[in-house]
Amino acid sequence: MVSSMTGFGRSEITEGDKKITVELKSVNNRYLDLNIKMPKKFNAFEAGIRTELKKYMKRGKVDVFISYENFSQSDSKVKYNKEIAAEYYAYLNQMAADFGLDNDVRISSLSKYPEVLIMEEEEMDEDEIWSILQKAVNEAASQFAAARLKEGEYLKNDLFEKLDEMMESVKFITERSPIIIEEYKNKLKEKVKDLLDDKQVDENRLVMEVTLFADKICVDEELVRLGSHLKQTREILDKGDDKEGIGRKLDFMAQEMNREANTILSKSTDLEISNRGIVLKTDIEKVREQIQNIE
Repeated sequence: MVSSMTGFGRSEITEGDKKITVELKSVNNRYLDLNIKMPKKFNAFEAGIRTELKKYMKRGKVDVFISYENFSQSDSKVKYNKEIAAEYYAYLNQMAADFGLDNDVRISSLSKYPEVLIMEEEEMDEDEIWSILQKAVNEAASQFAAARLKEGEYLKNDLFEKLDEMMESVKFITERSPIIIEEYKNKLKEKVKDLLDDKQVDENRLVMEVTLFADKICVDEELVRLGSHLKQTREILDKGDDKEGIGRKLDFMAQEMNREANTILSKSTDLEISNRGIVLKTDIEKVREQIQNIE
């Protein structure tokens, strides 16, 4: 199936007193660019998160947002630094002696000095957290991949319509090209007759001139290659995704189609073919724009 590079997925998993939320959203990018924003305490899981996400995507700039909530009352605890308190108390006694003052320090005031009492987070169970996080990442990524496939189906159908239109242009130019040569031959014959005042026309010379003209404007090879590119593009879309993604292949095919269309236009001396060539180039450009959205 065809996958778009734009998508969104979200998962929220609560187990016990812990809740993890994962959100994914993406835009087009030549390569896979994962931008992960999460609590610092999850830094140890980053490599694992990236490994999980790469199972679901190959290209695109993907923003990943991870939040964590712990509803437990024991998420943090108070820590008493006896050594720090002792240093404060010793210096206060020294100050009292130096200035001949009474040391009136109380426990309530000593406890307010910096670092005497601090709040410290409990160490988390990494295996438990990773189990929840892994589920949330995979659930969000699964939704994300499904959204990309749904959008990719729309892109595929739209591209098929454009390819059909382009094939009609190729067919028109293919059928029109021989007519131009015949028209040129007749015009040239009439012109030579007028110049020779209705005397006998040298058929051999006429054939030579027509042949030179036909060689100059001949686009048979370009039309064959263009038709082949259109067919291959349709086959790639029909076959769908592969290990490397099909976006780059389709982009290459569009470049090749544009090259052939440019050559056809440069050789054209006929207004109808030129007009159809412009339509063809416009359709190719539309196809290229759509292809940029495919993974």
